[in-house]
Amino acid sequence: MALSIRRQCMLLGIARSGIYRPPRPANDNDLALMRRIDELFTAWPFLGSRRMTAMLKAEGLPVNRKRVQRVMRKMGIAALGPRPNTTRPAPGHKIYPYLLRNMTIDRPNQVWTADITYRAPRPRFGEARMTGMQKRKEKTMTCPLL
Repeated sequence: MALSIRRQCMLLGIARSGIYRPPRPANDNDLALMRRIDELFTAWPFLGSRRMTAMLKAEGLPVNRKRVQRVMRKMGIAALGPRPNTTRPAPGHKIYPYLLRNMTIDRPNQVWTADITYRAPRPRFGEARMTGMQKRKEKTMTCPLL
């Protein structure tokens, strides 16, 4: 008994829409571009799509950045480079102690907090937004009352 295409796709965990349309074969222009991008990326692995596009245009190849991005994504390559270290404190930065470490919060108004989170004002029709502090329970406040 043969399985239907619907059942086969469900068992394989793939979308049925990808079965009926075969993928387009790569044309010679894309293959030549892939080869050149691979050569440039091997020489300079820190180049992203913007710099790669500039180098290809300097060589006389008529490409835009979206095409270079698509080809790089298809090849599975991405620029290697340092990422921002946003979790590391700056040297000399004061680390404030956590004042509620051994404190048991067992009644309302025992602890208060202030939230300085900024959210860009982009209201939508009929939408009411809650800030992070409105969502938290009163027991988990962060600043002791004196």
